[in-house]
Amino acid sequence: MLSLDKVFSAQAVLKNILRETNVVRAYGIAPECELYLKPENLQITGSFKVRGSAYKIAMLSEEEKKRGVIACSAGNHAQGVALAATKNGIKSLICLPDSAPISKVEATKGYGAEVCLVEGCYDDAYQKALELRDSEGYTFVHPFDDENVIAGQGTIALEILNDLDNIDAIVVPIGGGGLISGIAYTAKQIRPSVKVYGVQVAGAPSMYNSVKDGEIESLPSVSTIADGIAVKRPGENTYALVKEYVDEIALVTDDEVSSAILALIEKQKMIAEGAGATAVAAVMFNKFNLKGKRVVAVVSGGNIDVTSLSRVIDRGLRNSGRSTSLLIELIDKPGQLKEISRIIADCGGNVTGVHYEKGNTESVNGCFLRIEMETRDFEHVNLITKTLHAEGFKLV
Repeated sequence: MLSLDKVFSAQAVLKNILRETNVVRAYGIAPECELYLKPENLQITGSFKVRGSAYKIAMLSEEEKKRGVIACSAGNHAQGVALAATKNGIKSLICLPDSAPISKVEATKGYGAEVCLVEGCYDDAYQKALELRDSEGYTFVHPFDDENVIAGQGTIALEILNDLDNIDAIVVPIGGGGLISGIAYTAKQIRPSVKVYGVQVAGAPSMYNSVKDGEIESLPSVSTIADGIAVKRPGENTYALVKEYVDEIALVTDDEVSSAILALIEKQKMIAEGAGATAVAAVMFNKFNLKGKRVVAVVSGGNIDVTSLSRVIDRGLRNSGRSTSLLIELIDKPGQLKEISRIIADCGGNVTGVHYEKGNTESVNGCFLRIEMETRDFEHVNLITKTLHAEGFKLV
């Protein structure tokens, strides 16, 4: 059974394994509340997952250690298991979905594990891991639905409560529910007044739907940039703990997550993966009543592939009005581009791309001009478009 003693035991076991991730004040991200970040993206392996997996492996019997361990993961749990197993001289085999970022696959191998790529998402990798467990005799290390794993994740709450006084709320990402179960259980045992809020992405709302409908439900599919929390079905233990100890769960969109990743980069000089930025996204976009409150958002991981980060930044820039594209219908004659460029420059915009194309315009001599621009915000975009309209240009 999960207990506060077990969480304190995990803290003692993990003392010489973990990197300190002290709570830091965040400025310019959520001005209506006093926001702090728990930067588990700076943790060893780049994610909180090493806490639960290392404690679980430390609690194995000698016989279980001899047989080796197997796990399934979208990437972060894989790295935690691989590192913990290697430190204990234990063989590890990790089943990952073939959609996992290359950086996570290579990092898992780098920590000493064998990797088995499985077609599909996390849940498909989970089924494959169970098959191999039964056929090869490995000890299975569950990524979230295990009391020792949950206790390991609960050590985050101990550190938050030790770092900060008078906390009103802790906001936590939810995938399968191991992280929020450990944090919520521990926080409520020590300081019941602290609100614990959970966040899922709209493309993978398994825990949200299950709690809302009062029973564990499985999603037919998941689709989100937050691959670390793309889980079709919550755990039995985690569902029960979330239902009892979590105050509220909200959903964020991929666009909101992209904006949060961009805000963390610009305001905090901090890299977060999609799953890691969901709690910050929920605070930024007012998913909970946090006005005037002292709030800690858990940045659960930072293992984002560089190519994915580039796409996410582009999406975040567009969603915040920092980058925009205009399609203008013109009569094809000299001087048009020069005039458009002048208007944009006079309004303070910066042209970053120009694409000319013939098309189905009303005039035989018509053409389209696509302009890519850097702008300040949506108000700035509106100023430019209104000025172009006023100067007689037709925006499609």
